[in-house]
Amino acid sequence: MRRCYIEPNRSGPKPRSKTVTLESAAILYLELLSRRQLNRNMEFLIREASSRDLPHLLRHRRAMFVDIGFRDAAVLDSVDKISEEYFHTALCAGRYRAWLAEDRNGSVVAGGGLVIADWPGFPGERYAKRAWILNMYTQPVARRQGLARRLLETMVEWCRQEGFGSVSLHTSEFGRPLYESLGFAPTNEMRLTLR
Repeated sequence: MRRCYIEPNRSGPKPRSKTVTLESAAILYLELLSRRQLNRNMEFLIREASSRDLPHLLRHRRAMFVDIGFRDAAVLDSVDKISEEYFHTALCAGRYRAWLAEDRNGSVVAGGGLVIADWPGFPGERYAKRAWILNMYTQPVARRQGLARRLLETMVEWCRQEGFGSVSLHTSEFGRPLYESLGFAPTNEMRLTLR
């Protein structure tokens, strides 16, 4: 079982010592590489989120909805409340996995997640589970730098390594070209709105 806790909100990265030897810098760099993927060209780190990242997940989810046209603050506040409950429980249980992109200053600028849902067996899958990518969001200041692609590739590779036969997502028109460029194709799913 995953150990989960929520840390009080922190304002930015932890302060670092100003005196760094070459040896300590090399050790820190190797440790960082062992825990995260470093994109040297863009100077962004892609890392898996934990329950400590709940504020980032909520901020990105809300911003994603605003970007696609939802503006009613009361509705967005309600989404925040139920999303917070969901993320806390699902992250701890391993039913939601998320990855975040940090800039070189330690600021989280993009993210995306996977819902791992129990599902009856179906052709092409080895498990009674399905994987859905959602909550893809990049802050405007970090857009057009390949972060969404890197996050998506990271999540797809995680699904592949876990043995999933497929992964699904819902897309906005803005995101469709990226997903199609990585091989995602429309399926036969439909939706009925009940309210």
